[in-house]
Amino acid sequence: MQLRAIWILIASLSLFGQTTLGAPVADDERIDIDLRRTTLIVEDIENSLRFYRDALGFKVIYDNAIRTPREAPSDAAADRASRLVFVQANDDYIGIIGLLEYKKPRKPVRAREPAPFSSGSAVLLFTTTNLQERFSKAAAVPGVKVLDPPTDTSYPAYDGKGTIGVRTSTLYDPDGFLIELNEFLEQ
Repeated sequence: MQLRAIWILIASLSLFGQTTLGAPVADDERIDIDLRRTTLIVEDIENSLRFYRDALGFKVIYDNAIRTPREAPSDAAADRASRLVFVQANDDYIGIIGLLEYKKPRKPVRAREPAPFSSGSAVLLFTTTNLQERFSKAAAVPGVKVLDPPTDTSYPAYDGKGTIGVRTSTLYDPDGFLIELNEFLEQ
């Protein structure tokens, strides 16, 4: 019954057309936070790309190895190693899906109650220009569980030259969905 209601809602929304639902928010109505990307923790990134890129037609816009320490020359030399791929449908700023495979150490396959960042779990990533205030307010909501308070880090830049500085934090929302709140440290 619930699945049928969801399909009816989707069909109803599609009648409005992409222009109505996809229009940008007017400047005077904007708030200081955007939902940029949903990251799916996957067991086999190549198989995930077969689904999102090859079957559904998403375009790969970012594909990088993430190593700790960052200067490690290879996954074998790194303490931790993963691969992060971003795929997009139409918009280059919001609505992007991230596919993240942990290679070293391997992460467990999702259990009934998934551990954070395990295969099969999802991370909702929000970018804000005011992380400290947003994080403090979110952490104060009953039922929220903080995993990592705001911490500065860096990731490989899209063009492969240099890094992108990011202040990042993670927490569970009251329903147990994993949330990452980030703030870019530079333009």
